[in-house]
Amino acid sequence: MGRPTEIKLNNPPADVISSVKFGPDSNQYLISSSWDGTVRFYDVVNNSLRQKFVHDVPVLDVAFVDIVHAVSGSLEGQLKLFDVNTHTESVVGSHDMAVRCVEYVDKVNGILSGSWDKTIKLWDVRDKQCVGTYEQSNGKVYSMSVKEEKIVVATSDRKVLIWDLRNMAQYMMKRESSLKYQTRSIRIYPNKEGYVMSSIEGRVAVEYFDPDPEVQKKKFAFKCHRNKEDNMETIYPVNAISFHNVYNTFATGGSDGFVNIWDGFNKKRLCQFHQYDTSIASLHFSNDGSTLAIACSYLDEFETPPPTAHDPTIYVRYVNDQETKPK
Repeated sequence: MGRPTEIKLNNPPADVISSVKFGPDSNQYLISSSWDGTVRFYDVVNNSLRQKFVHDVPVLDVAFVDIVHAVSGSLEGQLKLFDVNTHTESVVGSHDMAVRCVEYVDKVNGILSGSWDKTIKLWDVRDKQCVGTYEQSNGKVYSMSVKEEKIVVATSDRKVLIWDLRNMAQYMMKRESSLKYQTRSIRIYPNKEGYVMSSIEGRVAVEYFDPDPEVQKKKFAFKCHRNKEDNMETIYPVNAISFHNVYNTFATGGSDGFVNIWDGFNKKRLCQFHQYDTSIASLHFSNDGSTLAIACSYLDEFETPPPTAHDPTIYVRYVNDQETKPK
């Protein structure tokens, strides 16, 4: 018997899933954060919940620091560090409002947090000290992505700020989103040539960092996660984006319950998986691109669940080259 293409994890969160992420260089360990106030550590290979930490408030994002430590950001603005081995937790620091995004920054052994208080902060992991606070124009931080020295931040006022970790005195660039509606997700290409962002209005934009006009000609946006029936088009938010680190292709997940894989450079959809029970809330490829975590749950803060809302679920899908490699 071969391994199944997809498994459903036991012990999923009880409320909206805000984030799922694989451990560094691992497709065995996965963390999730949820509006039920939990941070959960899964052993995917054995389909078991290894550890569960509980906040008193919804957790909006989580990230691995290393294979046994994770950091989370909550609705009350607190940043917490968890140790799976010792089952202990500590407070790293806080923002004045909810922490929407957290990322571990390997290059400086730091934690980057983005908040609705319109700032991002950089924290020293060892000393649990804030080493920098950076204003994000006039917008709440809605999504953030870090790749080595590059940081992109998408804000509530449809701006995109591009930062360089080596010089945080001032952002490198500030751009208007090329999508007309609110940003849901932004992610940097693994090759650092640009970024991809999505909106609540069924669109995705592929953008390039290089301001050269010839390079900028290559940027484009496309419609996706839409459904047409009887001349009526239903448009769904595109909630999640995750890159395949090897092939530079990316997955999108929408409130239509579908996951699509795209080749952005060649403007092609490579495949679409089966329809899931409910909205795709978060996606994350493992570092080697072999495995995709798919979190399904209604997004409370934006949507009204239907009378028969499905329980939150996390699927782990083992993908192949035919689904993820450019043709």
